[in-house]
Amino acid sequence: MNNPYLLEHLRSIPDFPIKGINFRDVTTLFKDAKCLKIMTNELYDLYKDKWITKIVGIESRWFVVASTLAYQLWAWIVLARKPWKLPAKTISETYEKEYWTDSIEIHEDAINEDDIVLLHDDLLATWGTMKAVENLVKKFHPKKIYINFLIEITDEGLHWRDIFWDSELTTLIKI
Repeated sequence: MNNPYLLEHLRSIPDFPIKGINFRDVTTLFKDAKCLKIMTNELYDLYKDKWITKIVGIESRWFVVASTLAYQLWAWIVLARKPWKLPAKTISETYEKEYWTDSIEIHEDAINEDDIVLLHDDLLATWGTMKAVENLVKKFHPKKIYINFLIEITDEGLHWRDIFWDSELTTLIKI
């Protein structure tokens, strides 16, 4: 994929949050309507024949793209949120981050065994949150799980793709 327009509008911030890290700021892609349209159309092309019934948007930037894609696919939105952000009864998954543990939650009635689910997040460079969401969604026993990241970081010798060996994984941009 690697759409040149998206690459041109993706901001890189060297030495953020610490020296040696080249931070990819995806918020610049939301400032441009053409970027949002390109992302949504490319995702639609990837998943239009997969019979997706639910799209899980991960807190919180990806609620935007999940919503635009769900509209095109006629799918429902499931919000994966930090603890105590969802109003009804939830199921949670706790996971390790660099310096602490965190949790992610989904409403307990959000997914069922008949669903085909797409998990969507911004960056495959650190995998903790998405792996926790994948584990959480597996508790619902859906028919199939697909995973999509906007960006896959490969230029730093990272190979996180192997962590998601049992779900079909796609990315729109590899850098």
